[in-house]
Amino acid sequence: MNDSGPDSLIPYDEIVQEALRAVVGRVLGQIVAAGGTLPGNHHFYITFKSGAPGVSIPAHLRERFPDEMTIVLQNKFWDLAVEAASFSVGLTFNQVPAKLTIPFAAITGFVDPEVDFGLQFQAEVAEILREPHEAAENDAPVAGAEPAGDGSNVVSVDFGRKK
Repeated sequence: MNDSGPDSLIPYDEIVQEALRAVVGRVLGQIVAAGGTLPGNHHFYITFKSGAPGVSIPAHLRERFPDEMTIVLQNKFWDLAVEAASFSVGLTFNQVPAKLTIPFAAITGFVDPEVDFGLQFQAEVAEILREPHEAAENDAPVAGAEPAGDGSNVVSVDFGRKK
């Protein structure tokens, strides 16, 4: 079999990325439908490109996390709302409340450590130089709750490109 087959005229990678991002929207939508409370010990780490189009975060957070930011939906969040292309949520950072709006296209990672489930996405925004940044400070993690370690249930979609 020839590895240098023709380029697809169908954007499979984009279609799959969009479908997997819809999983995040559906999960968050179920939380909204259940009254905004996470079931059991479920909690989510959501990583997104802070400079992506449509991302709305306070200026002090954009300065602190100019490239990428991870939020935790666990104990202290409010006003979770899910739209067709984005979600919004209220969180506290250093005891200061903030409202964030995040398009699904800006999400680069979604993890539920309770069930060792994770999704990683290719960024849909132009790559910018990555600068080291501090860890997210909203909602302190629960003792013993760590993000997926071995990645056994992490789905990473990265379609190879011809070189």
